[in-house]
Amino acid sequence: MKAMVLHAIRQPLQFEERPDPLPGADEILVRVEACAVCRTDLHVVDGDLTEPKLPLVPGHEIVGIVERCGDGVTNLRPGRRVGIPWLGHTCGCCSYCESGRENLCDTPGFTGYTRDGGFASYVVADASYAFPLDGFSDPVAAAPLMCAGLIGWRSLKMAGDGRRIGIFGFGAAAHIIAQVCVYQGRDVYAFTREGDHAAQAMAKSLGAVWAGSSDETPPKQLDAAIIFAPVGALVPAALRAVAKGGRVVCGGIHMSDIPQFPYSILWGERQILSVANLTRADAVEFLDLAPHAGVKTITTVYPLERANEALDDLRAGRFQGAAVLVP
Repeated sequence: MKAMVLHAIRQPLQFEERPDPLPGADEILVRVEACAVCRTDLHVVDGDLTEPKLPLVPGHEIVGIVERCGDGVTNLRPGRRVGIPWLGHTCGCCSYCESGRENLCDTPGFTGYTRDGGFASYVVADASYAFPLDGFSDPVAAAPLMCAGLIGWRSLKMAGDGRRIGIFGFGAAAHIIAQVCVYQGRDVYAFTREGDHAAQAMAKSLGAVWAGSSDETPPKQLDAAIIFAPVGALVPAALRAVAKGGRVVCGGIHMSDIPQFPYSILWGERQILSVANLTRADAVEFLDLAPHAGVKTITTVYPLERANEALDDLRAGRFQGAAVLVP
């Protein structure tokens, strides 16, 4: 198979030919049709996440066709399209798993971090953590849903039921969950980097009632804010934008340090929450909701061997929506 492989942190991925992998017990072999490129992949490659297995095939927004099933797999069959997300395995027996919080598992496995991911033509996955995509005919369009969509959905659930939702950092996750907010009858307020008129225009085209830079004050106080940009300085900015009782949800796996801020902007029962990974229940919910909400992803396609270019373009913000690799 073909694969883009990380051998050392902060080094370019290497294009390699590898033997096709074989699924073990309870695993499936999937022929990758598309794999979106996530900011978490940047955090892995750049060393912000410090414990990847090396060498590593990154990528965790995978859509593909089941080619072969290992012993014990009963929920999937060859020929079925599936999606494979970041959460690749949990122990099932720690206190978090037993209480329905498998996203906080003590000994998890993560696709494209602790196990090889989808920057390749084939990937092996735990069958219990792959999701049927029977109603999704376009693998490129579906790939960003497997992390940007799922984490966006979990972030929105944690934000609560408020009507006015601020979204800081209008990239892959934001452009998906904004559509869900509009479908639910909420008002979206989009915050972008200063001067990023393209992102602001995209936000408005997707139904945002207001779009501006992250240092601007929205015309109305927000019920909640979701921060997708990995910038700690946005936390005080979001706190200032939300009304009393409002929530600020940090939707990324990594963020720069949050600067000191006065207690007065937290007071009034405002809350700061973080999102950690996802549960399989989140995936089932969102993949059922997305077609009803009419979610359309905006994608830029790269061939697999140009994965380094896609990562560089993501780092520099050279495209709107999501980048997708196609083997």
